[in-house]
Amino acid sequence: MKTALTIIIVEQDRDRAMMIVDALKELGEHSIHVIASGTGLARRVAELRPDLVLIHAGDPSRDAMEELTLAAGPLERPVAMFVDRADQGLTRAAIEAGVSAYVVDGLRADRIRPILDAAIARFHVFQRIRSELAATRAALEERKLIDRAKGVLMRAKGLSEEEAYALLRKSAMDQGKKLAELAQALVTAADLLK
Repeated sequence: MKTALTIIIVEQDRDRAMMIVDALKELGEHSIHVIASGTGLARRVAELRPDLVLIHAGDPSRDAMEELTLAAGPLERPVAMFVDRADQGLTRAAIEAGVSAYVVDGLRADRIRPILDAAIARFHVFQRIRSELAATRAALEERKLIDRAKGVLMRAKGLSEEEAYALLRKSAMDQGKKLAELAQALVTAADLLK
């Protein structure tokens, strides 16, 4: 963690919060904000737009844990959650909600850096995977749209699949449009004429 980060710490116990703050200060000049409870966490996260959220949940109920997790915005930033006891259901819920690091047996100063490094690295890996998945889904949808447009041209003009695709490509190039954009217009027009 070489660059300065904005970090929110959610911790009710003042002494433990100060231990976390002191450990983080040893890692660099970070902007650290301590919140004593999960109440208002979503608002504070929206205001501060932190780079990282650390939550000590102690012994949370499933509902409290889910509320804390969702308020911390785990899909937008790394979230590390510390709990005092193991619970398979809570672990699964935290991971499914997007928590980057879920640490059982509380929080100790000597464990902060490796846990934060792992949380940040895991967050970036999953962020890249989500981006690749979104791009793949978009490409698949474009492919389906182009196939539908080819079908429209094949039926309307009696063309082969290759000829329909060549016509779509040429028309898109002539009009300075993306192939998927032209395919969408053609499919929309065909649907209107049905």
